[in-house]
Amino acid sequence: MEISLGSLKRGAEEAQGTTIIIDVFRAFTTAAIAFDRGAKEIVLFADPNDALDLHRKGVGDYLMGEVSGKKPDGFHFGNSPHEISDVDMTGKTLIQSTRAGTVGVEAATNAAEVFLGSFVVAQATVDAIRKESPSLVSIIAMGDQGVVRADEDEQCGIYLRNIMEERKPDFNAVKSLIMTGGATQKFFDPEQPQYHPEDVTLALQADRYSFAMKISREDGLLVARKQSD
Repeated sequence: MEISLGSLKRGAEEAQGTTIIIDVFRAFTTAAIAFDRGAKEIVLFADPNDALDLHRKGVGDYLMGEVSGKKPDGFHFGNSPHEISDVDMTGKTLIQSTRAGTVGVEAATNAAEVFLGSFVVAQATVDAIRKESPSLVSIIAMGDQGVVRADEDEQCGIYLRNIMEERKPDFNAVKSLIMTGGATQKFFDPEQPQYHPEDVTLALQADRYSFAMKISREDGLLVARKQSD
């Protein structure tokens, strides 16, 4: 199995084979929590207006996402794992739009399969991919807005590669690097209340969930569902 590491929107556009699109802070940590809270499926859009248009047509129960870190007008939830951590999502269809993770999924048109990546589903994602035995795995760290590399996504990419190659990385060491990263500091800035310190706590928990999140392409839509053993 060949493993390729890439970054940002360009990396997603160039990704081939089975592809993991990583967004630790916060899209694909939020998605994992939504599934844990009972969500049936998540429809992903790069453009929040496309998400709103679909919802206006009667598709989906909730809209969640962000523009510049903030909840867009008309959305029910922001892009915050903390915000939805106590919400009952049982049987609900969500529509998600963010500036990095969902952009990357939409850009990965050359990928054979797409999984959503974050620390909370790291081992489960690797296990799901191993079962499929692909010849090529592309791991893409989406970073800040899909245009600036971010420590949490880059480190998650390396972490996933290491466990895919059956090494045992020290997650506490990885977490320590991320906690000192520039992208992490805004979560502790009182002048940016759209970023919750609890989001960091929730995102930096390795293997909290035992399911992967895989994309299927259905009638032109990108639909994520959880994939358990």
